[in-house]
Amino acid sequence: MAPLSQASAVSPDLAMLAPGLAANAHTHRRGDLRVVLTMRASTLKSYPGQAALPGGKADTLSETPFQTARREADEEIGLPKDDRKLPPPFRVEHLCQLPTNLAKTELGVRPCVAFLHSGDVTEKTGVSAEESLIPRLDAKEVAAVFSAPFHNFLAAKDEVHEGDERKIPGSRSDWYEGTWNDWHESRWRMHNFHVPVAGQTVTKPRSSESDQKAAADKLERAEKAGQLKRYRVFGMTARIVVDAARIAYGHEPEFEHNSHFGDEDMIRRLQKMGRMSEIRRPGDELRREDLVKAAKM
Repeated sequence: MAPLSQASAVSPDLAMLAPGLAANAHTHRRGDLRVVLTMRASTLKSYPGQAALPGGKADTLSETPFQTARREADEEIGLPKDDRKLPPPFRVEHLCQLPTNLAKTELGVRPCVAFLHSGDVTEKTGVSAEESLIPRLDAKEVAAVFSAPFHNFLAAKDEVHEGDERKIPGSRSDWYEGTWNDWHESRWRMHNFHVPVAGQTVTKPRSSESDQKAAADKLERAEKAGQLKRYRVFGMTARIVVDAARIAYGHEPEFEHNSHFGDEDMIRRLQKMGRMSEIRRPGDELRREDLVKAAKM
């Protein structure tokens, strides 16, 4: 994430990039799009132990959202920011940016959508990123790198291919739950998705000396003991992926959701109040009274 002028970024087969936040997607061997996500190490200062899109803050005010996204994806999960360093035949196509989202920490997060693939996806002749590229990545700053079926973020239950029913832990309805909360002086839908761990490639840190390796080992022990069968994806990360899926597939989710994209109207109001500054001050965080005042402008 970053100040509004430099929002966050994402990247992989279909990906989202935002200054400070990155979302990735790639094609499964069946041709289905999957979104690349991370499980943040419990040792990190911000959002420890939570699922997130690859991404982070812009280094400079001149760094573009896509540049931030690619750099952060390189630093966090080892996806090269330079296309020339991607293992052939893979390549990343930058597609678009979505409206900026507002974080409680007074940061603007601008998702950037990109597509990571290996060939002519219309002919389904490409190499599977999940099988050939994801295992090569290195979870350098996170506890795990995993993926989720992109279209499933529009569904209230696990979408299962014929023959894969046994790979789904528990009930298909375990995939989604949602609640309405107050945020931005309006009703805000909190999405909670529970992504099955089984049946996919999960990449863990290679280093044996890092704190996130210890976090990854704890995660893996829970998985092997059957205590962790699904990764929870929620909050802004879930909202961004849902909005991207709404645009990509051209239809609305099966569950209730906010109809608008991003929070740019509220951000403009906060800017008029002198908030959302490019210069971050210690302790900057939006309070309820700030949002009430902005909503009345």
